[in-house]
Amino acid sequence: MWNGLVSVAKQTYTASLGEGAVPRPLMMPLVRGELVGLIWVRPLHVGQDALAGIAELANIAAAAGADEVVLAWETHDVATACELPIVGPAPCLNMVLATRDGHVLHQFPYTEQLLSRSPEGWASVAPDWGPAPAPQPGGELVPPIQTAVNYAFTPIELNHPDPFGVTVVLMEEDGYRVRLTEAFAR
Repeated sequence: MWNGLVSVAKQTYTASLGEGAVPRPLMMPLVRGELVGLIWVRPLHVGQDALAGIAELANIAAAAGADEVVLAWETHDVATACELPIVGPAPCLNMVLATRDGHVLHQFPYTEQLLSRSPEGWASVAPDWGPAPAPQPGGELVPPIQTAVNYAFTPIELNHPDPFGVTVVLMEEDGYRVRLTEAFAR
């Protein structure tokens, strides 16, 4: 499963960078080894809103009762949005696999090969994936990612007959892009 999730994340990054955009942070919750879906962060404002928006990715995982989560983000993008120092290689696709018992940080650094530049100055690039450093059990996570990991395993208490369904609806209304797998679709 892990290799498949890494492959999907790399393909998404390659496609998005080719269109001149960095993909937003993404959470992939799993319940008993089954993927719940993909949740991309909502549009963010720099600063506190970005910190909160990324941390709130945990809501669907918590509502689903996830026992594992995978988060993916780009080093420079999250640091800039959250006004944090850059920690680790940049540019770099980071992925963390987390459970209640801990996490392992995986980093996939790349260099950008310029494909084209639009008249407005937007660059279309292709990632040239470099060698990945060894996985880092307990590796340092930037604050909003660490918060998302922490809250992903904190049960959500909603007085509603379908806490998972209502959480999905509320997050979509807030601008999060949610794609549930068939087993978890409403």
